[in-house]
Amino acid sequence: MLTRELISQVHRLEIKTRRLVNEIFSGQYQSVFRGLGMEFAEVREYVPGDEIRWIDWNVTARMGHPYVKKFMAEREMTVVLMVDGSASMRFGTADKWKSELAAEVAAVLGFSAIRNNDKVGLCLFSDHVEKFIRPQKGRTHTLRLIRDVLEFKPQRTATRMDEALRYLNRVVKHKAVVFLLTDFYQVDEKLLAVTAKRHDLIALQVQDPREETLPDVGLMEWRDAETGASLSIDSSDRSVRRRFEENARARQKSLDSLFRRHGIDHIVLKTDRSFVSPLLRFFQSRVKRIR
Repeated sequence: MLTRELISQVHRLEIKTRRLVNEIFSGQYQSVFRGLGMEFAEVREYVPGDEIRWIDWNVTARMGHPYVKKFMAEREMTVVLMVDGSASMRFGTADKWKSELAAEVAAVLGFSAIRNNDKVGLCLFSDHVEKFIRPQKGRTHTLRLIRDVLEFKPQRTATRMDEALRYLNRVVKHKAVVFLLTDFYQVDEKLLAVTAKRHDLIALQVQDPREETLPDVGLMEWRDAETGASLSIDSSDRSVRRRFEENARARQKSLDSLFRRHGIDHIVLKTDRSFVSPLLRFFQSRVKRIR
């Protein structure tokens, strides 16, 4: 049942993200992903100015002078938004919860995709796939996806990324652009690597500043939102704060290394600042790589 509050929330989010899509992201999105939906058409003789990387060396050797491969753009791409709905995402000490930030980013990416006439699908997961909506086109469809992200109430609290990636690889047969929005507190390197080979996988890591540093506020009671386990710590102890920060840096370093190892694009989004700059930097750096 759609409540008036939810309808209003979806409407506000559409208005907010529409400007970003129209003014900033639509051109960047098209530039970044234009090379994904390409299929081989034919070979032709090389002319000055052609990309050297498209030379067909087999034909060139056979004919005695350079030939290049010619590609034709496919009509559309498929985009899948994979959004972590586990309990760890319902946390935030700054402007918003991590889940709210994920919803905003998913909206921008979804509207950018439909503006480019691409299909958009959604996978909401916790420790299993809670909801999967097959990719389709259109504003109405994308509004439904965003509504589902906003009103999502998971049946379970834990995270199992491997289950979600395994499901995605089974049901999405053709190569897709997959945006994985999660805090990456549970990681399955093997399934990430498999998915990155099948699809264009982009990791969007959602963070809150309190996951990196501790405030000096004395005794604190921490509870793991997914397991229910609790822990008391004395944040006034400088060594406790230092160990916390060291562990956070080590975890981040390990994640950065994992993504580099498998050629996965990685963007860090934080609840205490705008997501516009990190996404733009990603788009701009990727455009340079594919030129």
